[in-house]
Amino acid sequence: MKKNRFILYAIALLQGMVFYAPVATLYRQAQGVSFFEISVIESVSLALCILLEVPWGIVADRIGYRRTMVFCSFLYFVSKIVFWRAAGFGAFLAERVLLGVVVAGISGVDTSILYLSSEGEDCRKVFGIYNSMSMAGLLLAAAVFSALVRDDYALAGFLTVVSYGLAAALSLALTEVRKSGAESAEEGSMRATFRALVGQRALVLFLVASALLAETHQTVTVFLNQLQYERCGMGSAGIGVVYIAATLLGTLGFCSARATRRLGERRTLLLFCCLAALSCLLLACVQRALPSVAAILALRLSHTLFAPFQTELLNRQITVRNRATALSACAMLTDGVAVGTNLAFGALSERSLPAAFCFGGIICALSLLLFAVWRKRTCP
Repeated sequence: MKKNRFILYAIALLQGMVFYAPVATLYRQAQGVSFFEISVIESVSLALCILLEVPWGIVADRIGYRRTMVFCSFLYFVSKIVFWRAAGFGAFLAERVLLGVVVAGISGVDTSILYLSSEGEDCRKVFGIYNSMSMAGLLLAAAVFSALVRDDYALAGFLTVVSYGLAAALSLALTEVRKSGAESAEEGSMRATFRALVGQRALVLFLVASALLAETHQTVTVFLNQLQYERCGMGSAGIGVVYIAATLLGTLGFCSARATRRLGERRTLLLFCCLAALSCLLLACVQRALPSVAAILALRLSHTLFAPFQTELLNRQITVRNRATALSACAMLTDGVAVGTNLAFGALSERSLPAAFCFGGIICALSLLLFAVWRKRTCP
């Protein structure tokens, strides 16, 4: 079903066009929200994801992946309207609550549609292109931000609303890839799904390791990077330029399949975990623009090349019929890890930004250790 893949690529492009992303932290702070409050809001959103992951997975397996994707795309659109009009802690919390519902709903559904629509294809390549399209959207948005938007935060919010509205409309063109109804989600099958997941103890190690690495990238490259840039004396224009460079690197996801295949599984895990850890430690040690930018770009590149590889490894380990439920259960665990890391990053950054970066380096090193144990159990 090539049509589904191309539609999801387009949706990823449009939903990647977050025009306020280069100043996401500064945007919120301008509306009276502190960084610690931002971390609290993020943690509440993630906690909601945890509560809704499995219920949403069960619903998706019942009603079908297309309907789930359409509903969540329109709710995503509504959340961006709320963000555009938000002012103060309560409004931004409301936006993140909506986002928590959306993320829990889409979790596993988009990749399941891609996976089931790519029989006979190189799934790692498909996931890489999907991630690249999202980054391409960010790149286009960053270019518009640097050239036209700049300090007009309200305009950045409005343009994001328009982009997400188009993505929601486009989701209506998706074709269902799975039968809905009782047959696809009967009780015995659900029980079998959870029994199968509980029996895969090595999978838990894989998920925790993946979560530590992903959340370090998310927190550092989306939130803490802007505080580091200000600490180095960079202005909005400079931040926008660096954001464009980071987003350009984010479009290289399509290179993941070739790069990781050449490196092999063991060296891929070693390289990208170590690169992420060293980038965080460098950020903790420097207060100059050039090395700080280099570290942020290295962290972005490592995540860009690693993410499609990680997604393929995860999908390969999911062999049960109710794929959305299984992936939602996996996401519930990773979200639980993310809640803890977000609060830790937020509390540490309020006291000392270098301490927050050191924490990132430590948990990236821990992720490497967990991946090593996982690999030893799965590849004896």
